[in-house]
Amino acid sequence: MPVPIRGGGVAQRVLWITAAAGLALDQVTKAVAAVVVEGHPPSHVLGGHVTFTAYRNSGAAGSFAPRATLVFTVLAIGVLAFIARTAPTVRTRGWALGLGLIFAGAGGNLADRIFRTPGFGRGAVLDFIQVGHGGIFNLSDQCVMAGVVTVMVQLLRGVPLGSAQPPPDAAPATCGGPRL
Repeated sequence: MPVPIRGGGVAQRVLWITAAAGLALDQVTKAVAAVVVEGHPPSHVLGGHVTFTAYRNSGAAGSFAPRATLVFTVLAIGVLAFIARTAPTVRTRGWALGLGLIFAGAGGNLADRIFRTPGFGRGAVLDFIQVGHGGIFNLSDQCVMAGVVTVMVQLLRGVPLGSAQPPPDAAPATCGGPRL
């Protein structure tokens, strides 16, 4: 059982550092891909198991709903607002990590939708990594997936989102000696 962080200060730092690092890494890799990958033939590495190829995706993962770019823009803004509003209540590193990763992923793809062509709120996300014969994705997509898995683990373990108290059936954390 995770040890809750009293006051939540550490959890907030974990959440925002994870979000900032993930968002920065996503934007740097997309900037590099826009120069090195886009407009060039696909590049195969690791024995052909990984391919770098540029694809402008106006829809969701797997190019789902390519004409709904504005809807995904609004949804991403909603996700970011929810996490920002919820962040002060987060008390465990697991929740902080999961929400930080989701924030990074939603923020990275939102930045593409806002700043990339064809224009504000309608821009296409730059996907550039393909593993095997699967879909083409970017680091934002992976941040969202890892964040969702992390949040699901917290839910399955019964870890409350905003409580400094462990679940009722959890054994209390001790530092090795009796309390006086």
